[in-house]
Amino acid sequence: MQRVPSISGSLRVGAYLASGLAAVLVAGLLLSLLGLHPLALGGQVLHQSLGSRYGFEDLLLLASPLVMCGLSVALMLRVGLWNIGADGQFFVGAICAAGVGLYGPHWPLLPMLVLMGIAAALGGAAWIAVPALARLTLGTSEIITTLLLNFVARLLVDYLATGPWRDQHSSVTAQSPRIPYAIPKLPHDWHLGGVHWGIAVSVALAVVTALAFRFTRWGYELRICGANRNAAAYAGMRVRRRLLEAMLIGGAIAGIGGMLELAGTVHRLQSGLSNSYGYVGIIVAVLAASSPVGAIVTGLLMALVLNAGTVLQTHGIPASASVALTGLILMFAAIGERLAHYRVVVLHPRAPAPLSARTAA
Repeated sequence: MQRVPSISGSLRVGAYLASGLAAVLVAGLLLSLLGLHPLALGGQVLHQSLGSRYGFEDLLLLASPLVMCGLSVALMLRVGLWNIGADGQFFVGAICAAGVGLYGPHWPLLPMLVLMGIAAALGGAAWIAVPALARLTLGTSEIITTLLLNFVARLLVDYLATGPWRDQHSSVTAQSPRIPYAIPKLPHDWHLGGVHWGIAVSVALAVVTALAFRFTRWGYELRICGANRNAAAYAGMRVRRRLLEAMLIGGAIAGIGGMLELAGTVHRLQSGLSNSYGYVGIIVAVLAASSPVGAIVTGLLMALVLNAGTVLQTHGIPASASVALTGLILMFAAIGERLAHYRVVVLHPRAPAPLSARTAA
């Protein structure tokens, strides 16, 4: 086995696809050991998600926050950083949007949605600002700080939903009043009446991010900073500034995702606002190979995995099984990405070993 320093994008994507298939096969084997029929369950998942209008609408509603969180993680991966705190930024964005919607000015719908989106973006960026500054000035691991802030954000939502912002006219003790501003649904002619325009916003933002990476100087410098920071600094690029910008924009995107989920689907601030979207967003970004456009496809795939949890519940399998499946996919993706950097070299008995092999020996 000989290690190669870099691999092509197509090989990386192929490794991730093979890894995802391997994870599904392992999950099927485990279901077989439980006495279930994996193929029949897989057929039910596909039928309920893609074979019915209601299931497809639910799939798109799940895909919207997953694409946003995946895009947030992918943006930071491009510069060699990890955003494990997209879930917390998602929650804080929803908090800021809910505060504007409940206690802000009474403007028409469209200006209010824009204002809520701006507040959510600022909230998500502010929530990652401390980990960003700690990483760039003190060298503190952003993995730890962003992860820990997830719990703080969720507890803050619980406090607001059960305390100052609690709906006094509802028997439910852990939610805010209904947000009076809702994202409009897609046109009725599209036969997706249950889906709001948030999915279009997610896709558009992913495309804009991809274009910025490809055709702007800012995107070029981000790519160089992610590939080799020393080389970027030698070329005169402001590395710290670009890293800070990537982290703040990543937090802002996750915050907007929280606003879209709040104003488009849930319509109330509550702790169940996120179905671990931030954590699943890590898998979305990894499987997409940090591609913003790829996050659209992998977001849909992971939405299909979350939908599978509903089918499994009807057969007595806990809903957490879908979370376990996402963990399997991430683990196999990491293994596949590592193995893709190796190739098999056949050595003849009397032929000299490759230079890299002799050096390693």
